Amino acid sequence: MELNERVGGIAPSLTLAIDAKAKALIAAGEKVCGFGAGEPDFDTPEHIKDAAAQALRDGKTKYAPNDGIMELRAAIADKLAAENKLSYKIEQVLVSNGAKHSLFNIFMALCREGDEIIIPAPYWLSYPEMVRVAGGKPVFVTGSEAHGLKVTASQVEAVITNRTKAIVINSPSNPTGMVYTRAELRALAEVAVKHNLTIVSDEIYERMVYDNTEAVSIGSLSPEIFKRTVTVNGFSKPYAMTGWRLGYFAGPLELVKACSALQSHSTSAPNTFAQYGAVAALRGSQECVAKMVKAFDERRQYLYNRLTAIEGITCVKPAGAFYVFPNISSFGLSSIAFSEKLLEREKMAVVPGVPFGADANIRLSYACSLANIEEGLIRLERFIKGLA
Repeated sequence: MELNERVGGIAPSLTLAIDAKAKALIAAGEKVCGFGAGEPDFDTPEHIKDAAAQALRDGKTKYAPNDGIMELRAAIADKLAAENKLSYKIEQVLVSNGAKHSLFNIFMALCREGDEIIIPAPYWLSYPEMVRVAGGKPVFVTGSEAHGLKVTASQVEAVITNRTKAIVINSPSNPTGMVYTRAELRALAEVAVKHNLTIVSDEIYERMVYDNTEAVSIGSLSPEIFKRTVTVNGFSKPYAMTGWRLGYFAGPLELVKACSALQSHSTSAPNTFAQYGAVAALRGSQECVAKMVKAFDERRQYLYNRLTAIEGITCVKPAGAFYVFPNISSFGLSSIAFSEKLLEREKMAVVPGVPFGADANIRLSYACSLANIEEGLIRLERFIKGLA
């Protein structure tokens, strides 16, 4: 069977593959320490579940409007105005089946054949695949460890051509946990304005920031920047709603309409009763988020301190999200070989850095219990001593 070459060339998600392998070992009776999937280990808060359950009881089980229920789109617009200083109208908001779906819609609508999309590396592994499926060409700019794994405006400007269409900004970042400062974002945005580029700002981890770090929405920096920014977010990370599959983006009306039309012929609207849970998430108390972030911070500090005490490992301290991205290149193994041997010998599951554009690194998620982290680090230290 001959497949569409764009789809046939997609690399399966390595994060999901590692997680599946770890779960298979667990099912076989092995005691695996998992640091793979980026999924909070907390349950969805009760008031959110109650709202969805009430929607079910109220018969909210039919098709929703394609762009999302009006109550949720209004809540999103209010949230963006109050928290992010972004003045989007309701018609500029599109609700999709997860932030990943929102991003897919955006790239499909933005990319013409051969259009170049600048992606700072290390990057979330799905960005390049989405761009390629849409007919675009990912162009990578790499942030150095010395610069906190961030890219600079001059690096970005150096790769711009007459085919460049957009730049992706992910702050706080998956996989590195780095967070761009207001000044760094302004410099990047000024390059985008100068060269008439669209900014795709993935802000899914905005609530997970530490050490008094500020998570800035790049679109809030000026009217000129706002006009060309697409702001992407969702409910999976801040509210532990990964399985609910709800995300959204807000942006220029022309782009929203194009994505809405695409969505109408692919998935249609997201799950109806889940959207009522999302309204409760945004309109209700945010104390549940604060509790999760406090726990993540405790784990972050412990994991970072233990990792950097291991001889041969270097690591940029994450200021956001729930990942650390240590450099393991001194051990003479590729990230895949290191990760496979670690899982085989110590039953510890981490994600190789190569699909994130950084073969010198591995990614560990601390969206897991402190007990799991403590045991995992014992295994990692033992594994590394064995390599020596």
